[in-house]
Amino acid sequence: MKDNSIDSKELIITRVFNFPRSLVWKAWSMPEMLKKWWGPKDYTCPVCKIDFRVGGKYLSCMRSPEGKDYWSTGIYRQIVPIKIIVMTDSFADEKGNVVPASYYGMQGEFPLELQVTVIFEDKGTKTVMTLQHLGLPGGKMTETTGDGWNQSFDKLEKVLIK
Repeated sequence: MKDNSIDSKELIITRVFNFPRSLVWKAWSMPEMLKKWWGPKDYTCPVCKIDFRVGGKYLSCMRSPEGKDYWSTGIYRQIVPIKIIVMTDSFADEKGNVVPASYYGMQGEFPLELQVTVIFEDKGTKTVMTLQHLGLPGGKMTETTGDGWNQSFDKLEKVLIK
């Protein structure tokens, strides 16, 4: 199930997975699982490093079908096990240095740091996962970001099945 809400600075996506919350949580907290679903359709994640603790950092790479790498990094601000993850989100270079969106040729008023909150809730034997991505520039870029997240979550669904 998909539910999207988009306004100029905020993207909210709610998905229901037919799997226990602990498994969906692992897909976010374990790099070997995240590598299998991170990125839009036809993208891969060749690098994913996670220091999963409050104050810890992550660094991941999305590789396009054409071989272009897009790096992102952030800091975990809040972790409530199997309930909530709050982290910053920034474009980065391969060393983890924060770079502006223009580094990747993106247009729009992107702040250097955005915020992502993921909430995990039980719904019987299923998991309701709600993602909130704050600080997006709005318009087409927010729509494109929503498409990318939804394609990633489609891949996540397939990873959880295995």
